[in-house]
Amino acid sequence: GFANMLLKIIRDETPQHFAVVFDTREPTFRKELYPEYKANRAAMPEDLVPQIPLIKELVAGFNIPCIEKPGFEADDIIATLAKQFAADDYEVVVVTGDKDMMQIVTDRVCLYDTMKDKVSGPAEVAERFGGTPDKVIEVQALAGDSSDNVPGVPGVGEKTAVKLIAEFGSVENLLANLDQLKGKRREKLEQFGEQGRP
Repeated sequence: GFANMLLKIIRDETPQHFAVVFDTREPTFRKELYPEYKANRAAMPEDLVPQIPLIKELVAGFNIPCIEKPGFEADDIIATLAKQFAADDYEVVVVTGDKDMMQIVTDRVCLYDTMKDKVSGPAEVAERFGGTPDKVIEVQALAGDSSDNVPGVPGVGEKTAVKLIAEFGSVENLLANLDQLKGKRREKLEQFGEQGRP
């Protein structure tokens, strides 16, 4: 599957520059900030573990750099590289299906989900999250993310979070103006608002 995806990108996109970024086994700074980060995530499937060295060997065979750094997730490295290359006037395409990465989208950085054959730029981020890419983190913090074990506010899903952030602009402003809300939503935010902060 990885080989097919790699070949598709090389064949169809003909990138000028290309790198593949990996997570390492070491804990990241996020774990130090929030010990429960990804605590519920299942371990990598046993049959996938021995494939990782083969994937790295395949990537090296194509003379593509493999990048990884202990203490950082692959996403952190990808975001850093995307920002640096975009600042140097490159058009950057990040190959991922991870919605969290929508926060790095700009007019020079887009996401390409090879599984859905979909490209996401600023318009797609606005369609999904109701605003600019800097609002993604606000929505995600408020709604929570079970895959990362980020609690969010119970009863506030992504659609509700999008509406609230569109109306109030940020979680901070929302929490400062709870008097404008009514009913259970207000009660939940009064009770659990702290765990919805980015």
